[in-house]
Amino acid sequence: MVSVGTVVWLASELMFFAALFAMYFTLRSTSSDLWAMETEKLNVPFALANTVILVLSSVTCQFGVFAAERLQPRRTGGLFQVSRWGMVEWFLLTFLMGAVFVSVQAYEYAMLVTEGVSISSNSYGSSFYLTTGFHGLHVAGGLIAFLFIIGRAYAAKRFGHFEATSAIVTSYYWHFVDVVWIALFVIIYFLK
Repeated sequence: MVSVGTVVWLASELMFFAALFAMYFTLRSTSSDLWAMETEKLNVPFALANTVILVLSSVTCQFGVFAAERLQPRRTGGLFQVSRWGMVEWFLLTFLMGAVFVSVQAYEYAMLVTEGVSISSNSYGSSFYLTTGFHGLHVAGGLIAFLFIIGRAYAAKRFGHFEATSAIVTSYYWHFVDVVWIALFVIIYFLK
């Protein structure tokens, strides 16, 4: 039941991001010269490296789900025995990668502001910061969810199906956030 509810909620989130995409394309169609000038300021290789980090975090998240499905909350071997990691270790790695993504995105914002691209500078700045900023807020929400799941794994006397289901549902959200970013990345950084 929780999984179905999460999928329905993610469908509503998809509609939210569809509205942001519609705003971006509408503003872009009315200001093509502005878009051409402003997109030249984007650092595509830098953003690509950040995108790779976020996509790889989906992989580590899924390894955490596999451990949760085995009802293995924590590692059964040494810290460097990755094959024996549990859900907690995989989710901590996912959390770190997500935190790096948000930090790099904040750094990118700072660099763009120094180049005159701010949320109030023009329609490009507004649409860029709204679309990527709302995505960043969703990533931050996912990071908080990972902390709750990790905390629940430590607090549970016995790690069972309830805890595993929570981990799986959190992974749905994280994968959704990653897919949305891939679409945003392609639209903003490649469809100039």
